[in-house]
Amino acid sequence: MAEQAVRPEIKLPEVKMNIYSPRNPVEVPVVENRIVTRESSPNFIRHVSFDISDTKLQDNIQLGQSFGILPPGKNEKGRPYKLRLYSLASPYHGENGNQRIISTTVKRIIEEWENEGELYLGVCSNFLCNLRPGETVKMTGPAGRRFLLPENRNDFNYVFFATGTGIAPFRGMVYDLLKEGIESDIYLIFGTPYRTDILYEDYFRGLEEAHPNFHFMVYVSREDRRADGSKKYVQFAIDDHQEQFIPLLSQDNTLLYICGLQGMQAGIYKQLARHNLYEYLELKDSIQGKDPDEWTSKDIKRRIKPGTRTFVEVY
Repeated sequence: MAEQAVRPEIKLPEVKMNIYSPRNPVEVPVVENRIVTRESSPNFIRHVSFDISDTKLQDNIQLGQSFGILPPGKNEKGRPYKLRLYSLASPYHGENGNQRIISTTVKRIIEEWENEGELYLGVCSNFLCNLRPGETVKMTGPAGRRFLLPENRNDFNYVFFATGTGIAPFRGMVYDLLKEGIESDIYLIFGTPYRTDILYEDYFRGLEEAHPNFHFMVYVSREDRRADGSKKYVQFAIDDHQEQFIPLLSQDNTLLYICGLQGMQAGIYKQLARHNLYEYLELKDSIQGKDPDEWTSKDIKRRIKPGTRTFVEVY
């Protein structure tokens, strides 16, 4: 009788946390601030890089972690603005191999409050997007200890789901996996409302062309339609490409990462359940056996958690 394959253990690295706190931030300069959406985009999303030379963040912030930014000024109550966390978007060895340069992806928040008819500008996002090289920010971190790549990276396949600026951590993760020569399958499924907002497209297409095991899929929800007429949301990639994803996700050594807007995990969880891929979920007894199509938002929030092979970072 053939030996049954042993499921590899997930060995997450030990990471440093909160070397710099809001009470004790470090001041670092901006070295790059560039737009990453196309000219005709209705949104403004920027790639912002910082020089962390001679700080304790250098060598101590890992892929999948985030850092905090303290915007200057005070709110209407006279209190300092709160810390905002941003995902690390650079590879482990920094931008262009320079480990002292780290980056993130920032969407400028500009919204109109319908009830009041007033314009709302996100404090920290607009502060960051307005910065020029040479200007400084107060930074904290690192933060996060689970949304990480395992130390034994060669033992796994990877499926990454991202929406919007949730693509940030995968920019570094995908690059590092490929740079290390990992030959297992790596999929990145990116969702966006408009084609103008496909972030880092040239970067990922270049990696896809150079590495046959990496696949970059884009789902544009407000412009494209699936065969049945429904909008193309990222979770439907599992359905639309069953010949690729069902065998891949059925393997014991596939890891699933989800990053983006709060609520995106709900659609992915339902698709996993519809295809009987329950090993990626942890269900409470009260929802066991319930049809996934009948799962409510309360069910997903209170009765479903990511399984040991699922990593979720939503905001």
